[in-house]
Parts: sequence; C-alpha cells; structure tokens
Amino acid sequence: MKSTTIVVTAAIALASFGPSSVAFQPTSPLSITNHHHHPSPSSSTTLYEYIPSGFNKQSWAVFKSKEVEAKNAKNLGRMGPKGFQSRSMQSFQEALERGEAEHLLPVFNAKQRIAKGELKKEDIPYMQRGGAWDNSDVRGAKKKRWLSSDKEYADGGFKKSQSISILGEGQGLDWTGKRNKTGPGMSNVKPGKFTKNYQAPNVNALKGGGAAEKPKKKMFGLF
Repeated sequence: MKSTTIVVTAAIALASFGPSSVAFQPTSPLSITNHHHHPSPSSSTTLYEYIPSGFNKQSWAVFKSKEVEAKNAKNLGRMGPKGFQSRSMQSFQEALERGEAEHLLPVFNAKQRIAKGELKKEDIPYMQRGGAWDNSDVRGAKKKRWLSSDKEYADGGFKKSQSISILGEGQGLDWTGKRNKTGPGMSNVKPGKFTKNYQAPNVNALKGGGAAEKPKKKMFGLF
C-alpha cells in the first residue's frame, strides 16, 4: 500500500511540472541590431522631402526659386534705406538749384485720394510709396532726368556715402588710436604719442591768433 502511494505521488508531481517545463525550453536566438555598427549593404534608408499641401514636387521647386530671387533682389545686406531707391544729397542739391527738384512732404490719405482720382501715383513722394526718386517704378509716369552725379552715385559712388563713420563719409573716428594725428600742431605726432611740451590748441589758436596768453599767477590760485 505504501509503495502504491509513492508511485501515485510521483505521477502527480510529474504531471504538475510537465506543462510548466515547456516555458523553460530554449527558444530561437533573438536578433539584436547594434546601432553603433555600419548597416549591412542590404539595408537602405528612404528620405522624404517636405512638400506643403497644394504643391507637387515641381511647383514647390518653382515657388522656392522665386522666393530666393525676390530675396536676392532686395539686397538686404546693403546699408542705407531698403524701402525705396534714393539719390545722393549732392544730386538732390544740384537738381534743387536747377529747379528740377523740390522738397517732398508726406501726403495724407494717399491711397484714398489716388482711388478718387484726385492724385496720381507719381504725385506721392517716392519715399512714401516705396518707389524710386526718378519715378521709374510707376508705369507711364514722366521720368526725372539723371545728372552726371546721379550716374556716378549709381555706378558705385553710393558706397562712399555708406561709410560706417558717424561723420557720414571718410574713415571715421580713430577708435583704436593707431592712425596719424591731424590738426593744428599735430603734423609730427605719431599714433598714441605727443611731442614734447605739447599743449592742446584752444579757440584762439584755431582762429589763427597764435598761442594763447599764459594766465597770470595769482596768490594761492585765487587772487
């Protein structure tokens, strides 16, 4: 009886561990990809271009090229005003003396007055309408005559008037002190140095009156 009980107990134990033993069976090896290694020749990557809704690849390329052309035409890197095309002050003064130019004043309600027919587009100052001083931006308008100074200015002379100097033109202030000094009594002064017994010029010296009189010594500097 005892032996029969042992056999039954062993059979029950094997039956209980049988199904669970399957879970511990070795499975097929996992495929691990090492992202630090170069991909195999058979692998490939597909890249997609962003194309906004309403465009295809061709129309999107045309649109982008037009944007680049418009940006380059504005020449955003140049100095000076960018909203209109002006002329030099010299040319304006010459034309003003000839009676070919006049001082321009802003026009109020310009768009409404143009719409009513009270004014033409060329009657609006070019700086206000964002055009050119010679009316070349207005179709059918009478063009203003270019002077020789206008041509020189357009051919590169504008760069002279686009100096970064606070004085408008020229080299500007010597912020570093490395240039030779100029002015009364400064002909032999080297950069950063002064002559022996140098005295700063005063108004009298600048007017050609010679050196200023030395102040008389007073008692204790007061009397």
